[in-house]
Amino acid sequence: MKTLIFNGSARKNGDTQSLIEELVRQLEGETLIVDAHDVDVKACMDCRYCWEHSKCCVKDDWQEIDAYIRDCDNIVIASPVYFCEITGPLLSLLSRLQVYWAAKRFRQEKIVTKPKRGGMILLGGGKGTATAPLNTSAVLLHQMNAKELFDPVCFFRTDIQQPIDNEEIVKDIADFAKFLNRE
Repeated sequence: MKTLIFNGSARKNGDTQSLIEELVRQLEGETLIVDAHDVDVKACMDCRYCWEHSKCCVKDDWQEIDAYIRDCDNIVIASPVYFCEITGPLLSLLSRLQVYWAAKRFRQEKIVTKPKRGGMILLGGGKGTATAPLNTSAVLLHQMNAKELFDPVCFFRTDIQQPIDNEEIVKDIADFAKFLNRE
């Protein structure tokens, strides 16, 4: 079992990281965590190379991530929510999924053929809303061929409580791990 987790948080010991660690602790198999703030992946520049080719022409860390996406069993998007959206670096990184969209749209090819399970972990302070980041994350997971999605794990009171201290969220993470561990 291989799980790919995209981490949109810049904080190494923050709330998003604590929930990722709790999830990983309960996952079976291999896990790769891609930290959007640390990885060397440039945003899609709309050069349109992928309109005619099944890979991106920009050479950076994307090639390793792309190979893992194609091979893994599970994909998770975990991000703080800033201004009602996943973080900018995470959006920038995942803009490189354009190669998958272009393959379907222009060449009627499906690059990621292995179906996956997936889901989202979204956190924020105050009276945030998850509507936009849920929609964005669902579209991104769909591009990576995530066919089965777990109910999103969302917590919007990080200014008052750490989500790792919330029994309901910790239970949701445990249920998410069970969903991803299914054969």
